[in-house]
Amino acid sequence: MGTRLSDSEQYRHLWGTTELASVFEERARLQRWLDVLSALAAAQARLDMIPSEAAMLIAEHARADRLDLDLVAVETRRTSHSMLGLIRALQQILPESAREYVYVGATVQDITDTWFALVMRDVGAVAWRDLRAIEETLLALAVEHRDTLMAGRTHGQPGSPITFGFKVASWADEIRRHIQRLAEGRPRWLVGQLGGAVGALGFFGPHGLRLRAEFCAELGLADPGISWLTSRDRIAEFGCVLAMVCCTLARIGNEVYELQRPEIGELREPTTSETVGSITMPHKRNPEGSEHLDTLSRLARANAAILIEGMVVAHERDGRGWKAEWVALPEICLLTGVSLQLARHLLSGLSVEVDTMRSNLHRHGDNLASEQILAGLSQKLGKHTAQQLMHELLAPGSRDLDDVVGAVVGSGAATAEEARAWASRDVGATGGMVDAVATRGRRAHATEPEEWV
Repeated sequence: MGTRLSDSEQYRHLWGTTELASVFEERARLQRWLDVLSALAAAQARLDMIPSEAAMLIAEHARADRLDLDLVAVETRRTSHSMLGLIRALQQILPESAREYVYVGATVQDITDTWFALVMRDVGAVAWRDLRAIEETLLALAVEHRDTLMAGRTHGQPGSPITFGFKVASWADEIRRHIQRLAEGRPRWLVGQLGGAVGALGFFGPHGLRLRAEFCAELGLADPGISWLTSRDRIAEFGCVLAMVCCTLARIGNEVYELQRPEIGELREPTTSETVGSITMPHKRNPEGSEHLDTLSRLARANAAILIEGMVVAHERDGRGWKAEWVALPEICLLTGVSLQLARHLLSGLSVEVDTMRSNLHRHGDNLASEQILAGLSQKLGKHTAQQLMHELLAPGSRDLDDVVGAVVGSGAATAEEARAWASRDVGATGGMVDAVATRGRRAHATEPEEWV
């Protein structure tokens, strides 16, 4: 039974997905560690460093479901060594002829850092898939609402008119940059680790560099070129990219959260008849999904900070940094997985209240045209003179925008026709920007691989 709320049967769906839980649950982790040990033995056998028969026996028996997990735990605690429990449990089920050839010359960090590369490959593939699906949904939404008028807002206040498609295109463009980050980062992140005691590959003598290349190739990873025992930037970068993904999804969630408020009512989350908003106020329809995206982002950022801290470590090996990663990296991966899943659901069923957007725009009257009126007046009076005039006439408790226009027309600075033109609901270049984002995103989507390779 889990001791953490995030591990409980009742709540764990809020903090991770079944898909990624299968990457990090204990048997899966142990199996990956065994796979790494098997790959090391296979590479050593190819270089005649250990008998080929021993490598085959290790590969055959290195199965987590065959291990005595109680022995793994007992020996780990008894020896106070992170890997000895696993090694001894594997030796217990191996034929005697192969027992001495398990884990030859490796260290805990060789195994766990290489496991991290495999984890990043799995999680990156999920992020790639889900981000591309989210982008596709957003681009369709942006094109559909390219000309759907709504109030643009700054500092929480109505500003100038925009379109909903413009807002959504901004989200899609940011998602595209995360996809690019995954593509660019993949060759940096997916490298194995085989360094030995201080990274010098000293245990392996003249075979060290070739062994590392063979070992990495066995696992489908790249050779790092140099040991990275205390170079933790790869882990930190990957974690920070995931945290940034969560931040983008939280930004989208916060927009839905704010615009779903009844006094605005421009968006609505998808829901079902079984969903209960409040057990004390039955009229409420709470934005649970968009709200949770913000919560997940906070936790992701906190764990990303731990990975950044891990970059500052000492000498050639330092357990303080990389052991903290054992907690922080799985956590941020799980949080990102559920953020992506939640965002896909939220956006695929998002209700866009077009009539309410238009109504809200009308409710604020010509005040939302102040930017356009200022631009027009600037041509007549000069930008700063026009801005000062409007500032004075629109001071709190003073006249409204109609008075400004009237005063300008009355002074002869503009005609009534010009003033009316200025007060139109001009959304500037939003349509062109939506088109550009959609074209760029769809072209990239069509030319890049469907899978993260």
